Amino acid sequence: MSCLKVSGTYFVDTGSNKPVILLGAGLGGWMILIYTPNPGFPGCEFHIREALPKAIGADKANLFFEKFLSHFFVEADAKFVKSLGLNCVRIAVNYHHFEDDMNPRVLKEDAFKHLDRVISLCANEKIYTIIDLHSAQGGQSGGWHADAGLHFGSFWKHKDFQDRFVWLWSQISERYKDNIWVAGYNLMNEPADPHPTHAGLINIYDRTVATIRAIDTNHILFLDGNTFATDFTHFPSDPLKRWGTNIAFSIHDYSVFGFPSSPEPYTGSAEQKEKMYSTYARKRQWMDERGLCVWNGEWGPVYGRREYDGDDTDDINQRRYAVLKDQLEMYRKDSLSWSIWLYKDIGFQGMVCVSQNTPYMTRFRSFLLKKHRMAVDAWGADDKQVKHIYDPIISLIKDEIPSPEHRRLYPPIWSLENRVTRISRTILVAEFLVAEWAEMFVGLNDGEIEALARSFRFEGCKKREELNEILKANAAALG
Repeated sequence: MSCLKVSGTYFVDTGSNKPVILLGAGLGGWMILIYTPNPGFPGCEFHIREALPKAIGADKANLFFEKFLSHFFVEADAKFVKSLGLNCVRIAVNYHHFEDDMNPRVLKEDAFKHLDRVISLCANEKIYTIIDLHSAQGGQSGGWHADAGLHFGSFWKHKDFQDRFVWLWSQISERYKDNIWVAGYNLMNEPADPHPTHAGLINIYDRTVATIRAIDTNHILFLDGNTFATDFTHFPSDPLKRWGTNIAFSIHDYSVFGFPSSPEPYTGSAEQKEKMYSTYARKRQWMDERGLCVWNGEWGPVYGRREYDGDDTDDINQRRYAVLKDQLEMYRKDSLSWSIWLYKDIGFQGMVCVSQNTPYMTRFRSFLLKKHRMAVDAWGADDKQVKHIYDPIISLIKDEIPSPEHRRLYPPIWSLENRVTRISRTILVAEFLVAEWAEMFVGLNDGEIEALARSFRFEGCKKREELNEILKANAAALG
């Protein structure tokens, strides 16, 4: 095997010069603790990394985090991914694993310990990996996954955050420049640069691409569009001349029909399919006009859970699987490479999910039900039990700021309702649950703490069989 390269609109194996379609899964909730998938905590990762030592001491907190990282992805996980015919894992990482905010530009002693391990496990199964910097210094967006605890990206306001970002990619690319099983580097997950011409994002791509290419000329660079990987309208007209030819451009193609907020139940009607296709086509239009390589870095429905959705669970999931199948049909027609979100979680979206009878799910069951009831997760939350509380805030804003133009703030894909949700529920209210989550560990001995972390091991998980069969059949259809 040789390094993958971009050739026109395709990825190719440089040894055989044959096209390669990357069919992958996102390894999220691991080296970045995104609260909805894993381990079901409220707030941002930095919140719980501060709260848990306060509750049980630094030694026990470090034990949990280290054992969680160790158990979450092991050889059995890599073999399972391979068994489905998938050939790529997109590894989401938080910059906190590599440097400390109070000791910037100094690599942590064990910075690459777990990343090296998982890349090696995947390589043993002939699975490519893509390193995805999912959380950048200062937060590249107002999303919870940026781990900043804000509704805007401070990254774009402070040059030092940007300088550290470029420095970090120099360290990562130096580490993996000769590793042929690393397909490439996804420089920044879902950037949200508020500048009207994307000037900040284009500048940081200029700087980072130049820095990496001075070290590593082998690996593909995956560049997300602005505004959560949806908008390329202000990208340079000739990006290959500017950044080189070994570049792929990343969209994120979540369908509204795959979420509780769907405007209507998905039936697969011609009108619904056309809406789904037109949204997808719009995202990739800029690349298609220029003959560029497109990669769908994230997509996929969320699923019903019997403990939350009761008797409606099966009907919900059959509709979501229909969305999944129709999206895959679109992607097959375009020979599109993709990475579905998500490989493993606590039951919301994962290909494998932590079983309900594990120590972690047993201990945190009532807390997770409370968190769901309060709808403090931004990702696919069902707000029916609290909507009446927040509707008056929305009405107040509409009444007192009657101009739609004045209510149109960046990012434009956040509606007024969504903005109120993110600031009031998923930032403000969620923070008040952080200490409660941490105190669930109080009184546990080391063995009990490790048992919580071990709950996330492959053998403690339940496979989402229908999802996995669909993915396996799709891989087989592509040959």
